[in-house]
Amino acid sequence: MPKMKTRRAAAKRFKVTKNGKVKYKKQGMRHFLTKKSTKRKRQLRKAGLLSAPEAKRARTLLPYG
Repeated sequence: MPKMKTRRAAAKRFKVTKNGKVKYKKQGMRHFLTKKSTKRKRQLRKAGLLSAPEAKRARTLLPYG
């Protein structure tokens, strides 16, 4: 059986942790940073975790994740 293809767009956006959770980079840190508070920018630096239904969908796009 041939290898399954990975959805490259999903591979660039999501990483699967050792426990099977799906990490992603939070939005809002590209531009207009002067009007955002320091606290908000600090919290946006951390990776987020997808909710269970979203993670299930992301894992179908990443067959080897």
